[in-house]
Amino acid sequence: MEVVMVITGILLVFIPALLAVALGALLIPRILLVAYRKRLFDPVDERKLHTCVIPRLGGISFVPIQCCLFALTAVLIFKFGIGGWAVQSWALMSHFALLFCGLLVLYIVGLGDDLIGISFKWKFFFQVLVACFFPLSGLWINDFYGLFSVHGISPWIGMPLTVFVVVLVINAINLMDGLDGLCAGLVTIGCLAFGLLFYFSGAYVHALFAFITTGAVAPFFYYNVFGVGRKGRRIFMGDIGSTTLGYALGFLAISYVMNNSFIKPFSTNSIAVAYSILLLPVLDVGRVMFVRWRSGKPLYSADQNHLHHLLLRLGLPRKGVMLFMFAINLFYIIFNLLAVQVMDNNLILILNVLTWGGFYFVFEQVEKSRFAEKSEVVVLKADIKETR
Repeated sequence: MEVVMVITGILLVFIPALLAVALGALLIPRILLVAYRKRLFDPVDERKLHTCVIPRLGGISFVPIQCCLFALTAVLIFKFGIGGWAVQSWALMSHFALLFCGLLVLYIVGLGDDLIGISFKWKFFFQVLVACFFPLSGLWINDFYGLFSVHGISPWIGMPLTVFVVVLVINAINLMDGLDGLCAGLVTIGCLAFGLLFYFSGAYVHALFAFITTGAVAPFFYYNVFGVGRKGRRIFMGDIGSTTLGYALGFLAISYVMNNSFIKPFSTNSIAVAYSILLLPVLDVGRVMFVRWRSGKPLYSADQNHLHHLLLRLGLPRKGVMLFMFAINLFYIIFNLLAVQVMDNNLILILNVLTWGGFYFVFEQVEKSRFAEKSEVVVLKADIKETR
């Protein structure tokens, strides 16, 4: 009987994920069709990598799939007792209720931004608003697990820090949406990693949400990279997709970091493992913001200073850049999962930052050397021309 219950519990996690894949594969081509008929395209300008009109409403499918499949599965589990999960649902109800409220707010704001455009000040206001939903629901960073020699954190520090981290993650994921497949791929890797971590920690409800999100994004990744139909028409997720996915990843990260026995058992490795999944987008956006600040530019002005722009300037193909950044992300996840077994959280953080700085230093030096070589060639050609 126990074996049957375990198998049923496993199926209740993975079947909704497969249904999410099927629904995504069903909805996205139809969204693409509507976008072409109504001419809802992403504009082409000098800072965009694409040179032809492409629809950007693929993210419309994410939140409905996440909410509907999660709600239906939760009813089967907690109303009818299918699966036998030993989870105190009452302790998590407020977390997920306000999570879905926040997703709905960002969904509406993102849709408005993709269709008619919304100023950054309003978008930032709503990001802060939905980030406040987590502390309001009782979900916030309450332990540093010895990082910086700090353990328990006061709510007066932990709650504002949670809001800051969630807004940072939302914008980090949003700014990763500059190369085909990059944002969707990083989110898929992140949600899959969190899903496995939650599942093996006994946090089945959080694992369910993570796997459903993975399933919802996976078909979009395919259509975003390879296109739909014989013409290979591609589609972008738009802000409606990137901001809601960033919010979902922020929720999973804060839930994994929080020292709360109702979510999962205590583990001193929680913070190092959680931030490793988000290290690539967060450090990249942090560096870009620092460069803009140092140059005297507005922090949210558009530019091409992200890591994927740097790699493209070095001559790597777009799919090669995408796969390389996936490899970096997986490297940090696997490294930290192994390192937490033998190292202190502070040492792991130092190594993470040093390796990240090393990546950028090497790439920037290569770019500078190539730029110097091209300049010499241009000067040489000019001199030759003058002597004729």
